[in-house]
Amino acid sequence: MNAKVQIGGRWVGFQCPTYFIAEIGINHNGSLAIAKAMIDGAAAAGCHAVKFQKRTPELCVPRDQWMIERETPWGRMTYIDYRRRVEFSYEDYLEIDRHCKKLGIDWFTSCWDEEAVEFMEKFDTPAYKVASACLTDHGLLHKMRSTGRPVILSTGMSTMEEINGAIEVLGQKSLLIAHTVSSYPCKLEELNLNMIMTLKNAFPNIPVGYSGHEAGLVTTYGAVALGACFVERHITLDRAMWGSDQSASLVLDDLKEIVAGIREIDLAMGDGVKRVYASEESAKAKLRRVVTASDVIFDRKLNNSVSEALMA
Repeated sequence: MNAKVQIGGRWVGFQCPTYFIAEIGINHNGSLAIAKAMIDGAAAAGCHAVKFQKRTPELCVPRDQWMIERETPWGRMTYIDYRRRVEFSYEDYLEIDRHCKKLGIDWFTSCWDEEAVEFMEKFDTPAYKVASACLTDHGLLHKMRSTGRPVILSTGMSTMEEINGAIEVLGQKSLLIAHTVSSYPCKLEELNLNMIMTLKNAFPNIPVGYSGHEAGLVTTYGAVALGACFVERHITLDRAMWGSDQSASLVLDDLKEIVAGIREIDLAMGDGVKRVYASEESAKAKLRRVVTASDVIFDRKLNNSVSEALMA
């Protein structure tokens, strides 16, 4: 379980600082200004990366849903027009790239189709993410792997057989796996954090992390304590904003708190090697009882006396 993968300039894996990904996704609602505000918050909180979702609407939206109308922040429009509205352009991503570089934070995307991968190859992002919904799209997995970039595989709504199938396609080199449950927000009793250990035992050569969709912070701390070497959480400027992912996202104050808490856990985890620390020496000198031969003789005599008294 000593696996490590390099993402950008950082190693992710065994005994490395927990790599924290702030998932912006589509919570920007198509606004570059909102996206930049979330990037600012993620950088200020100490996150290592922000992540977006990239789709080609004409490929990802089933044809029979294109003309279904729905209410949106921009009024009533067809679903295909809504999906187009929330996608960033090449120029938008150029500005995102410039903004992230200025702040020293990585950025990359979950690509939902092969054309989206081709689009993202115009940028030098350090990794790709496979969304849980795409785990069985082996053509897309091949496309991501062909770029030579590290791949993070989310495992929500998947069986172990399906996970094994995806890993056979991707190979284990430069691969990371995220335990995920794809419900928003996820119920505590369905988080199944022990799957982190199951995945670590099943794939000892692959770093395992956690992509959480719960409402709070504590269970993510638990995931890190169980050995998740990277964490992804959705973020938002306001949980009341329009969009399906907002309610399961962290506001920026919570993001700052959770990153700081994980840094404390990183410091506390240690290397698992038992040692006596210098800070313990004074307590050891004052409190440690050293057993001598006379102590052993006295204890035996005392025990014999007690036994004889009880038998009398």
